[in-house]
Amino acid sequence: MRTAEVVICGAGIAGISAAYHLTVRHGLKDVVLIDDQPPLSVTSDKSTECYRNWWPGPGDTMVRFMNRSIDLLEELSAESGNRFVMNRRGYAYFTADPAQAAELERGAREVSALGAGELRIHRAGRGERGKQPAPRYPKEQAEELAPDLVGADLILDPARILRRFPFLAKDTLAMIHVRRCGWLSAQQLGMYLLEQARDHGLRFVKGKIEEVTVRDGRIEGVRLAPGSTDDVIATRKFVNAAGPLSPAVGRMSGVELPLFNELHGKVMFEDYLGLIPRDLPLMIWTDPVTLAWSDEEREGLAQDPELRWLLGPLPAGVHFRPEGGVDSRWHLLLWTYHLEPMEPVFPPKFDPFYPEVVVRGLARMVPSLAEYLGPNMRRPYVDGGYYCKTKENRLLVGPTPVEGNYLLCGMSGYGIMACQAAAELLAAYVTGAELPDYAPEFALSRYEDPEYLKKIGAMTSGQL
Repeated sequence: MRTAEVVICGAGIAGISAAYHLTVRHGLKDVVLIDDQPPLSVTSDKSTECYRNWWPGPGDTMVRFMNRSIDLLEELSAESGNRFVMNRRGYAYFTADPAQAAELERGAREVSALGAGELRIHRAGRGERGKQPAPRYPKEQAEELAPDLVGADLILDPARILRRFPFLAKDTLAMIHVRRCGWLSAQQLGMYLLEQARDHGLRFVKGKIEEVTVRDGRIEGVRLAPGSTDDVIATRKFVNAAGPLSPAVGRMSGVELPLFNELHGKVMFEDYLGLIPRDLPLMIWTDPVTLAWSDEEREGLAQDPELRWLLGPLPAGVHFRPEGGVDSRWHLLLWTYHLEPMEPVFPPKFDPFYPEVVVRGLARMVPSLAEYLGPNMRRPYVDGGYYCKTKENRLLVGPTPVEGNYLLCGMSGYGIMACQAAAELLAAYVTGAELPDYAPEFALSRYEDPEYLKKIGAMTSGQL
């Protein structure tokens, strides 16, 4: 039987980040990371790999938390020579609906006031008050962090939007370009963190945890399935960083977690006709979409009870971003139009028509994409994973009623961007270091706080 000071279950970006902070930042020498799959292979490599500090309230908790996480990501980028290709292209949200344009402005003022950065409003030929010159709208740099790009630019001038993005639908009315946002290579980030942790003593064990041993209300160790690298590891500190399997791992120690899973897919799409430029932010359509069908297609769908829903309005949020370098022809396309909780299965199963539906949805924002419908669409690659989340979409970090049992889970679709602040917080709990003042907002015990429960009803998920 082996021993460990800390055992971490799950070698996704959460577990690896926890291992990094415990070993590299806090100097622990006896940390074990356990997974029966290769590191970063279950969910962490299935994401959009994006980050943002633009989060709604109530309160500034998520903005401050994400700003801290991005600070740490930028530190890692600097020390590694930007090994994980972190950029700051931003997120651009678009609408063709006057009511939604007003909502973009209202929401932008709110989030800016919460600490996400200055809001610059660009109206047709005028500044915010109609007297000063219109503010400058800086263009994002393709592969640079550009630390001066902060806050957000709200453009309420359709002509200006179409000059910058001439391929958009001509009825686009407004956009907000959020600046402390972009994307990175989650795989390269995770491998860099794993290498650093291993250099500082981390031990990776390939195996499946079958039992978490609890005695007298505290953690005593874990038992692994036959065929694992080890069989039993004694420990007094256990971290549940199991992603979509976190609820099941929680039950092993007698802790029920308020988590559920949603399936989210992404499409790797080759723009071989060269219809979409490469120098883009993450592009998001914020209006619900009714798909365009031919009369024959519409008739066929109407007669099929299982597909009739494709004729009605589908949720807002279809989005895409360039993937690869300037010479690449690939884009990531994403749209979640089914939000039913489900039990995770591996590999995940997606609608066979998912790629076509996503392209049809994006054709509302980028009409030229309709050229790919039919024989012009080459077979795309569909991938994805599960968003494991709480009802208010805030992660779980910290202790449980079982002594020595810690959570680092419920990171939903923002695990990559949140991983550093979340792991820093987890490591502070495990080592007894000083906690940031936002720690109670992410602890499991928050659900026993009447004031927090009052706030839940006013919370929006912040999810695309």
